[in-house]
Amino acid sequence: MKYYPVNLDLNRRRCVVIGGGEVAERKVARLLECGARVTVVGKALTPALAERKAAGQLEHVEKDYEAGVLNGAFLVIGATDRDDVNGRISEDALARGLLVNIVDDPDRCNFILPSLVRQGDLSIAVSTGGKSPALAKKLRKELERQYGPEYRTLIDILGTLRRKILAQGGQSADNKAVFENLVHSDLLQAIRKKDSGRVSAIIQERTGISMDVRV
Repeated sequence: MKYYPVNLDLNRRRCVVIGGGEVAERKVARLLECGARVTVVGKALTPALAERKAAGQLEHVEKDYEAGVLNGAFLVIGATDRDDVNGRISEDALARGLLVNIVDDPDRCNFILPSLVRQGDLSIAVSTGGKSPALAKKLRKELERQYGPEYRTLIDILGTLRRKILAQGGQSADNKAVFENLVHSDLLQAIRKKDSGRVSAIIQERTGISMDVRV
């Protein structure tokens, strides 16, 4: 099967995670990072999930799975340790036309989750089409070493500059040239060296915009 890569806007959308163990804990964390309204279904929660519940970060339905908990959901993740329950979750979600992922069971999913490297708004997804999660994990760790926290700073700076440059109302082709010139400069190297003065100088030289940057 060939999967279609896509980034979903989950902000304020109801996402249901069935299961309260460590796997569910990881899935919930990523959903919350994306602004989802998360409902966790299960009689028991890990300490970390219980803390999130106490902090009002998620809704907890303290009972065993039943199809009604899917009402109003946009996305469903099955993370229980029972094959029969995971099978029912998949069938019920698919019958409702929902996005459903059953952890480690791609045949019961209509989408799979990539291994993810994230530095601020920079996201790099690694997928083996469900064939080798171990390889995806290995590649993710290699990418985490290659794309460190300096990329978070770089993305933030580029985002700010993009807004400023577009607000000037220049021609699209001219703006594109400025963006590409900046990306291919030694801006990233200056950020890695934590040379704030050089970062500001590069921005001034390449864009004509004065920014007092601290890195």
